[in-house]
Amino acid sequence: MMKQGKSILISLLGLLMLITSCASRKSIYMFTSFNEPASAGLRLLYSKDAYHWTDLNHIFLKPEAGKDKIMRDPSMVQGPDGTYHLVWTTGWKGDQGFGYASSKDLIHWSAQQHIDIMAGEPTTVNVWAPEIFYDDEAKQFIIVWASTIPYRFPKGQEAEDNNHRLYYTTTTDFKTFSPAKLFLDPQFSVIDAQILKRGNQDYVLVMKDNTRPNRNILVAFANNPLGPYKDFSKHFTEMYSEGPNATKAGNDWLIYYDSYHLKRYGAMRTTDFKTFTDVSDQVSVPEGHKHGTIFKVTPKALKYIQKEIGQQ
Repeated sequence: MMKQGKSILISLLGLLMLITSCASRKSIYMFTSFNEPASAGLRLLYSKDAYHWTDLNHIFLKPEAGKDKIMRDPSMVQGPDGTYHLVWTTGWKGDQGFGYASSKDLIHWSAQQHIDIMAGEPTTVNVWAPEIFYDDEAKQFIIVWASTIPYRFPKGQEAEDNNHRLYYTTTTDFKTFSPAKLFLDPQFSVIDAQILKRGNQDYVLVMKDNTRPNRNILVAFANNPLGPYKDFSKHFTEMYSEGPNATKAGNDWLIYYDSYHLKRYGAMRTTDFKTFTDVSDQVSVPEGHKHGTIFKVTPKALKYIQKEIGQQ
C-alpha cells in the first residue's frame, strides 16, 4: 500500500513538473510600437495573454534611415534562423523606400538600410506601412506596402496623390530584393495590409479600405500568400480605423486596430474571419501606442530584454 502511495506521489510530482515546464515555455506576445513624434524610434509592448499590454518604456532603435529620419508602422517577423527582421515607414511623402534592420536579441541591431524599392517608378508619392511576412512554404520573406502612383488607377474621392494600391517585394537575404510588383488592386484605395496564414494554402489579408467615406477594416482570402485575394468581407470596424494587426490567441484571432477618431485602440475577435465580435472593452493598450505588429518571444527572451534595459 505504501509503495502504491509512493508511486502515485511520484507520478503527481512528475505531472506537476511537466505542467510547470510547459508553463515556463509559454510564449510572450510582443507588439512593435511607436509614439509621436515618430522621430523617437522603436518601442515594444508585451503581454502574456494577448489582451493586456505593458509598455517596456524604452527606445530599442532610433531611426537613421531615410531623409526624414522617422520610424512609423514598425513591422517585425522572426526568420527560421531566429533573426528578427524589422521594416518601417521612413517618410510621409517624397520617399520611395522603407527602412530595414535586423537583430538576434532585440537589443543589438544591424546597420540600418533604406531600401529604395520604388525607385523604378519615379512618380511614386510614398511608401507606407511595409508589412513583413515569412512564407515558410516558398522559404522567402514577403514585404507588402501601400504606394500612390498618380493617374495609374481610377480614383474615387481621393486626390491623385492619395489613391493607394498595394505593392510587394520578396527576399531571402535582405541583400537583394525582387523588383516591386503590384500586389493588390481591389478597385479602391487600400493601405495597411497584413498577410495571415491559417493553414496550408489558406491565407487571409487584413487591410484598410482608405476610400472616403469608408476608412475602415475588411479582409479577403487566397490559397497563396501572394494572392490573388478574393471574397472580400464587409467592413467590420467603425469608420476612421486603420493599422490592423492580428494575432492568434488560443482558438481565436484578435485583430487590433487604431480607432483614431475615437482616440483609442480597438480589437475584434474572430475564429473564421466571417463573424467578428468587438472586444475593445476587454483589452488594455498603453496610451500613445501606434500601428505595429505582434510576434512572440520566450519568457527567457523577455527577461533578457528587461535586464538589458535595466528593468530587473
